Amino acid sequence: MLGCIPRLRRLVRLLPLQTSLLLLFLFCTISVFVSAYFLYGVKRELEPSAGGVSGAEGASDDPDNPRVTPSRLLPLRGVPGGAGAESIGGRTETVVLVFVESQYSQLGQEIVAILESGRFQYRTEISPGKGDMPTLTDKERGRFTLVIYENILKYVNLDAWNRELLDKYCVEYGVGIIGFFKANENSLLSAQLKGFPLFLHSNLGLKDCAVNPKSPLLFITRPGQPLPGPLPGDDWTIFQSNHSTYEPVLLAKTQSAESVPSLGQSAALLPSVVQDLGLHDGIQRVLFGNNLAFWLHKLVFVDAVGFLTGKRLSLSLERHVLVDIDDIFVGKEGTRMKVPDVKALLETQQELRVHVPNFTFNLGFSGKFFHAGSDEEDLGDDLLLSYVKEFWWFPHMWSHMQPHLFHNQSVLAEQMLLNKKFAMDHGIPTHMGYAVAPHHSGVYPVHLQLYDAWKRVWGIKVTSTEEYPHLKPARFRRGFFHSGISVLPRQTCGLFTHTIFYKDYPGSPEELDKLINGGELFLTVLLNPISIFMTHLSNYGNDRLGLYTFKSLVRFVQTWTNLKLQTLPPIQLAQRYFSLFPSERDPLWQDPCEDKRHKDIWSKEKTCDRFPKLLVIGPQKTGTTALFLFLGMHPDLTSNYPSKETFEEIQFFNGHNYHRGIDWYMEYFPLPSNTSSDYYFEKSANYFDSEVAAQRSAALLPKAKIVTILINPADRAYSWYQHQRAHNDAAALKYSFHEVITASHDAPVKLRVLQNRCLVPGWYAIHLERWLKHYHSSQLLVLDGQMLKTEPASVMDKIQRFLGLANALNYHKILAFDPKKGFWCQLLEGGKTKCLGKSKGRSYPDMDPVSQAVLREHYRDHNIELSKLLYRMGQPLPGWLREELVRNR
Repeated sequence: MLGCIPRLRRLVRLLPLQTSLLLLFLFCTISVFVSAYFLYGVKRELEPSAGGVSGAEGASDDPDNPRVTPSRLLPLRGVPGGAGAESIGGRTETVVLVFVESQYSQLGQEIVAILESGRFQYRTEISPGKGDMPTLTDKERGRFTLVIYENILKYVNLDAWNRELLDKYCVEYGVGIIGFFKANENSLLSAQLKGFPLFLHSNLGLKDCAVNPKSPLLFITRPGQPLPGPLPGDDWTIFQSNHSTYEPVLLAKTQSAESVPSLGQSAALLPSVVQDLGLHDGIQRVLFGNNLAFWLHKLVFVDAVGFLTGKRLSLSLERHVLVDIDDIFVGKEGTRMKVPDVKALLETQQELRVHVPNFTFNLGFSGKFFHAGSDEEDLGDDLLLSYVKEFWWFPHMWSHMQPHLFHNQSVLAEQMLLNKKFAMDHGIPTHMGYAVAPHHSGVYPVHLQLYDAWKRVWGIKVTSTEEYPHLKPARFRRGFFHSGISVLPRQTCGLFTHTIFYKDYPGSPEELDKLINGGELFLTVLLNPISIFMTHLSNYGNDRLGLYTFKSLVRFVQTWTNLKLQTLPPIQLAQRYFSLFPSERDPLWQDPCEDKRHKDIWSKEKTCDRFPKLLVIGPQKTGTTALFLFLGMHPDLTSNYPSKETFEEIQFFNGHNYHRGIDWYMEYFPLPSNTSSDYYFEKSANYFDSEVAAQRSAALLPKAKIVTILINPADRAYSWYQHQRAHNDAAALKYSFHEVITASHDAPVKLRVLQNRCLVPGWYAIHLERWLKHYHSSQLLVLDGQMLKTEPASVMDKIQRFLGLANALNYHKILAFDPKKGFWCQLLEGGKTKCLGKSKGRSYPDMDPVSQAVLREHYRDHNIELSKLLYRMGQPLPGWLREELVRNR
């Protein structure tokens, strides 16, 4: 082999120079094509598909995708036998794992706030030092699609075991990492990031930030001219590397004239955010040289989340904006619009339409206050109405009254009719189908009389409020659908009735500019696909801050983002909103007394003392009706009124009754009195295994006590089957119990439904875990159904202690066993008893042994999980459960 080398040298010397150069050129060309194929072509094949995601990556001629395609990217690892990154995406849950320094850390809260605004699921963990990494996989499926480190050093300095575990997971499942490095006084001025070909230079002051137009992760972010001026703080970190895996995203200059040591004088722009393309170790990362205090970091962070998740967690480029001008005729003299202001309003609307097609201001009116200003302001009113067809219009109340103060629907309707007559007299359109109540009164918490009057007089289909579910934090505002009306979330924009003059803006005029230029107002548009902004008449007179704000906002959005601003009339906007977020149609009623703002706009005739403090949640066929009777014997406990449809059960939280609202629910409980403790309770046995009841009840009754009764799930299943036979259920009459519980997946639908109602409620641990997600374990009492049947007085003593009742009732003296009925009944005077009806305590044949064996096997694991759960809750195991555990050993 060594002898071949001299021969090869002699052969090369003999070749003409031109031939040598030609061969060298061919070799380089082939190398370039091979590299391009593997680093670009393969990557394109394996990148996640853009199917179904608005604004996702696509071909270079896609007008929605202005970013420059990267020159190099590590191909995403394919699934064995699969089709690349799209399959990888399907192998992980769309959940972000966020490692924070502490639950109170500022950066961690900002990261979570952005994820919550984007409605992205996440899980936070305190960064492990030498502790265990959370479980990353569930069987063959990854639990996380992205990992974020508030402090990238916590990732770099992981112990070898956890680091290898996390890196292997990221490579195997195509999961990227986002990390932040925030320098402090103890940070080294220059250091190499442990294990990476990357150097960090810290504690720098930077200026003139620019976006790299060739950065592969850019989607929403638009590269353009550098942002002049200093960046906030002097604790910035810049990155240096000669490795091809690192691509700058943001670059900036140092504030001082001196260059960073080792970079040389030629390094004018220094990377402050870099993307690791994964060429070093197979993991793609984005590293930030500071926190999220700088607004451009927030913008790039949103793009980084979208890029590293293959657009699975991404926002589209479409943004719909609607600007409401409330109280267009309501305002003190000196704060209203004059003729020049009205002209400026129309001119600005035309200017904005250049960037926002069909942009139209939406004007809210209360006709009573027309011509209520100075002579100049009244002329402004007249000019506004001469342009009536140029704007959209929506009604408030005629006299700007708060609807929740009026309980007679006819009074509200009369006020609306006055406003409608004013509109018709002045040519204002009345068909927009949108209305807003003064001070959001009656929209949420819901005042049903307002909704009914709106529909009756105006045909309202859409309204909006900033109060659902709460005013703050704004990122949690949502929409809902109630009584035929869509309720959309409304946003504030930093302008209020008292913000009239620029120089007098609270804090300083610079504070308003900060809101617009990368601040809260900009982030509202960035993070919300639909934004309805609330402004007021006074924002459009004098200094016209409303016009200044939205012209500046649109200009800023156009400069720094690729967002496509659009607008729609309210009804179409509501249709668009609920097509994006269909799950929000169902409301989640909150306790009005837990929020002062809600209590202030809730009827004074309503009281939260009318809500129950105890829920008996079931499950069915475990003795809940008997418990309902026993609780009703206590003088301090008051049950709900009976329902015509469901007898003693209201069944509010688990079904269609929930959409009738909390006013309907409260009507089932007496008005509070001063002569009793008014400890209300209700029993609905199908709450237990409902998928929605726990969340709904916790939202409305967060302090309630919860009682559930558990019997052997096999006995419960058999009892339900016999119950259905007694009620002439066709499937129960046609099939034996054994046929029901062993039916296959392709069995008739009615048979499968019966099977589910027999078996599923007995998965006790699964259902209890759902309740424990929303209630503390101290609020939940698990009763042994067998003990309730044999020793009810002792069980009632336990319940009284659990409820903390001041007056203890001796149930041993008021309960008696009725041998004819076969169960315990209320003992009346003269030794008589009051028992449950004929439908209770039925006798039926014993379960056959084969079915017993089937159910014992079916519930084996469920019972084991139940025992573990009760142990964690600190509650004793029911006797039947101990017997089952012993039998299954």
